[in-house]
Amino acid sequence: KFISGLLSDKGLTKKAYLNALTVVLEYGASLIVGFLVTPLMVLGLGNYLFGMWQILNRLIGYINPVSGRPGFALKATLSNQQASKDYDQKRRYVGSTLFIWLLFLPLLISIGGIVSWFAPYWIHATEANIWIIRAVAGLLVLNTIVSTLASIPQVILQGENLGYKQMGMSAILVLLGGGFTWLALYLKTGIIGVALAAVVSTLTTGLFYLWVVKSYTPWFGAARPRFADTRQMLGLSWWFMGWNLVTTLLLASDVVVLGLLNSVESVTNYSLTKYVPETLIGIIIIIIFGIMPGLGSIIGTGDYQKAVRLRDEINSFIWLVATTLGASILIWNRVFIGLWVGADHYSGSIPNLLIVVASMQLALIRSDGTIIDLTLRLSQKVLLGLLSVTVSIVAASIMVGYFKLGVVGLCLGIMGGRLIISVGYPMLISRFLGVSLSSQLNRLLRPVLVTILLFSIALGMDKFFSITAGTGIMGWLIFILSAAGTGIIMLLISFYAGLSGDQRRSMIRRVRTAITTVES
Repeated sequence: KFISGLLSDKGLTKKAYLNALTVVLEYGASLIVGFLVTPLMVLGLGNYLFGMWQILNRLIGYINPVSGRPGFALKATLSNQQASKDYDQKRRYVGSTLFIWLLFLPLLISIGGIVSWFAPYWIHATEANIWIIRAVAGLLVLNTIVSTLASIPQVILQGENLGYKQMGMSAILVLLGGGFTWLALYLKTGIIGVALAAVVSTLTTGLFYLWVVKSYTPWFGAARPRFADTRQMLGLSWWFMGWNLVTTLLLASDVVVLGLLNSVESVTNYSLTKYVPETLIGIIIIIIFGIMPGLGSIIGTGDYQKAVRLRDEINSFIWLVATTLGASILIWNRVFIGLWVGADHYSGSIPNLLIVVASMQLALIRSDGTIIDLTLRLSQKVLLGLLSVTVSIVAASIMVGYFKLGVVGLCLGIMGGRLIISVGYPMLISRFLGVSLSSQLNRLLRPVLVTILLFSIALGMDKFFSITAGTGIMGWLIFILSAAGTGIIMLLISFYAGLSGDQRRSMIRRVRTAITTVES
């Protein structure tokens, strides 16, 4: 009875819990894959080609918006209209999505080809690696094309708040993708083989989601869209395309700026240092993405008061987890890097702190950005985002290229530019949902002070624990037990010191609802 209640999908809270559990399992699998495969890639490719792989992934990521990103518009539209029983209309939305994908395909191929051809010159590749880099970039462009089409079944599930139907199997697919990469490295196919493994993994995942959506979404299919449907979806797609460009720049500019204005090798150390902060804070983001379709249904019905309350709960959750993980990472990341790939790949305590803060900032930005998506009013969000990433890239480039501040300057420049949307997005939400901006700011003081206190303490403990952790199997054992204990302590302090009584009770109530059959 307990297990059936745990896995029942009655009510929005239960579905949100199941969606969150699904993405946590999937992300846990990606953690395992990254933990096991990354050292093999560093060893198999070498510092230069591993850094090149990081840069090319971000560089090709810049052309993602050229695909039109119609899946984003489809997901937001279905989330907003979950209560609708007009299945013919939903099939026309799918048809419009496929039409938009075909419409943008020639442009994507053209720009992808240009970027692939000139990429070796932009990143100052050696003569011996020019055609290798072009081949890898071409495969990554192909992966983008396949991914855009293959993601449609997945976004339908998510838009209908049925993402949990993939539970377990999606995690297995992540492990399978890691297996493809391992096989490419084992067969010594080099960086080209790794890129080909990514394409195969994307194809496999797309076929799986197609099977799942056909099994659990009775209306699934594509109908010939009306002109009005296509115009509506294309209008949303343009703005989602702009937002995807913003997101790509938010996530990828750091590596590209560092690689172009510092060195490819510095990208390797930076990528390895930010692996744990980026990965663990990423858990927050994917959980938020998993529960947002339920909030979309509430916004779609016009219950803004409940939407505001849920947003406050979401932000409290983000702060609690990010502060807990961030403080733990500040203490133990040096030890982890030393045990994992070697202490010489650690960028330093201050860069580690700035990376953690930047990751925390990004989690809050993406949460508010997703809430704005659900209102289907994207224009101001995208324009603010474009301004923010432009300032971020310019500031980071000056810090790294002119002032030679390396990773520290990179992080300061990026975070400085992001302040535009850190302030702007809450203002947009205040306007859309009718919540006072001052009431949002009043709730920030206490959590911010607790975060500053815990991060300061953690920063001071960094070097001490790097000496006492040990090496080898015993070092890993001490690290795992100590990091887990640190996490529990930080969680308790954050929960009781940083959250108000109402926020604590609300969070406890949500947890209780998630593990019982009672609806919220």
